Amino acid sequence: MIEFTLTVQEEGVGERIDKWLALQNEDWTRSQIQDWIKHNRVTVNRASVKGNYRLKLDDEVKIEVEEPQPLDIPAENIPVDIIYEDKDVVVVNKPRGMVVHPAPGHGTGTLVNALLYQCDHLSGINGVMRPGIVHRIDKDTSGVLVVAKNDRAHLSLSEQLQKKITLRKYVAIVHGVIPHELGTIDAPIGRDTQDRKKMAVTTENSKEAVTHFTVLERFQNYTLVECQLETGRTHQIRVHMKYIHHPVAGDPKYGPKKTLPITGQALHAQTLGFYHPTTQEWMEFSAPIPKDMEDVLKNLQKTVDTNDKL
Repeated sequence: MIEFTLTVQEEGVGERIDKWLALQNEDWTRSQIQDWIKHNRVTVNRASVKGNYRLKLDDEVKIEVEEPQPLDIPAENIPVDIIYEDKDVVVVNKPRGMVVHPAPGHGTGTLVNALLYQCDHLSGINGVMRPGIVHRIDKDTSGVLVVAKNDRAHLSLSEQLQKKITLRKYVAIVHGVIPHELGTIDAPIGRDTQDRKKMAVTTENSKEAVTHFTVLERFQNYTLVECQLETGRTHQIRVHMKYIHHPVAGDPKYGPKKTLPITGQALHAQTLGFYHPTTQEWMEFSAPIPKDMEDVLKNLQKTVDTNDKL
């Protein structure tokens, strides 16, 4: 068993424990949590509770979770663009279309499969299913990702993410022309109540989510923006841009059907910065946008040039 200990903060006061726990880890489903509560694997201040228990400030919640069953994850000789590597971390430029780690339906061909071939070892904190994975980017989002090669590095990077120390900048092509130069989207994100496979801006069972954006270039019907994450919720940029009525172009989940000729969302994790787990030196890495996204931008720029001449 793996034991997790969580302390209830102000935003959790009054919430049902089963709903609250489902928000603490995206891999925990509410039905799983209710089963754990039923079998006394969830305690509050060392006492068993029911699923409708209402949380109080500073409640100490402990959960016992079964260790993930070992998976036969093959190391695969898949080309991967390694930007930087040392004994603690490896920084990669993940291509669009590659899943980050194995999951049901994706046992091979993932970034983890590729890194297990390239690296001698990865951290084990996230278990056998997600070795080394500190943070993720979506399958059809490209860009910079850091992977931990040992547990000490993993803990350091995770703490930096939680304390909002890391720098994470994305570039995206979005629908519509954004009139202002910059903005901040401060809107909580949780599961879409109509579609559990989607996320949405909602006040129900949600977490704080903040995205800062800057307009880089405007086109006839699209805008190129830089988005900087203050928080890191699932699908955050995609959900936030849809929320302000400028969904990411090519996004099959949150965008319109009529869009640019690109496979997957036109979203690229361009810059990542963090303090090195051992040296504490600030490190910053960038990766150029993928060719298909670059080609789309060139075509959009030609449209603007043509209109200027008319």
